[in-house]
Amino acid sequence: RHRSVLREVRAPLPACTVAQPALGSSPSVQTHLGSANLPPNRGLERALEEAAASGVLNLSSRKLKEFPRTAANHDLTDTVEADLSKNRLTDVPSEVCHLVALETLNLYHNCIRTIPDSVISLQSLTSVNLSRNQLGSLPACLCGLPLRVLNASNNKLVSLPETIGQLHSLMELDISCNEITALPRHIGRLKALRELNVRRNLLCVLPEDLADLPLVKFDFSCNKVSTIPVCYRKMKQLQSLQLENNPLQSPPAQICIKGKVHIFKYLSIEACRSEKMPDSLYLPYKTVLIVGSWDQSRDN
Repeated sequence: RHRSVLREVRAPLPACTVAQPALGSSPSVQTHLGSANLPPNRGLERALEEAAASGVLNLSSRKLKEFPRTAANHDLTDTVEADLSKNRLTDVPSEVCHLVALETLNLYHNCIRTIPDSVISLQSLTSVNLSRNQLGSLPACLCGLPLRVLNASNNKLVSLPETIGQLHSLMELDISCNEITALPRHIGRLKALRELNVRRNLLCVLPEDLADLPLVKFDFSCNKVSTIPVCYRKMKQLQSLQLENNPLQSPPAQICIKGKVHIFKYLSIEACRSEKMPDSLYLPYKTVLIVGSWDQSRDN
């Protein structure tokens, strides 16, 4: 009897079997282990296969220095979205410029120094992210694309192309954290622009043409701007205005810290004053004329 009790105690409990499910019973575990065990080349091949099937190419964070040569073995002509962010690319791969159906291109966080003129072939491209690269300039051909979103922040840009005004569909422009000293006058032609970020540049003057744009968000903080043009009071759709860390004198700092309503009120008052200035300037001239004619009649 003691032996039978001992056998019962040593018998495995059913709960233990439940606590350790068989491998492969969970699809998520199986998928995770499958991708982890894939050799690097096989993982790249799978990404290319998925791109050919779905139209979405994801090659992010793969330490790529060039476009995969094996991509030639896959039909990527219908690719509409390409993510090559967080790699080691020094140029925009020519293969990317052949993806004529491309609508979204992400080249964030690479080492890209130039953009080839062949990018003009991407006539379906509406969104491009070029941030955190080594770009010293943007080519004029980029402005020949139907872009709605352009992010070129955190580069080494010193200016924007004069052709920027050709981006008639552009709604968001981010050129923050560069070395831009002035905005081109044709930026006032971006009639669809809703968001403009020029934060942390070297701007001293804000162009008056911006007042005619339907901006909702405008960030020019961390620049060298001393004056906000009085015509900016016409920005009726503006909801967010970031202007800190500028040597502003008009409006003065005590007005700026109170927010947009007080800033616009100040600009309106300044506009009224400037409109009255010509009358006061003409007044002394008229007085001199009257005195002169009076003296002339008196001499006669």
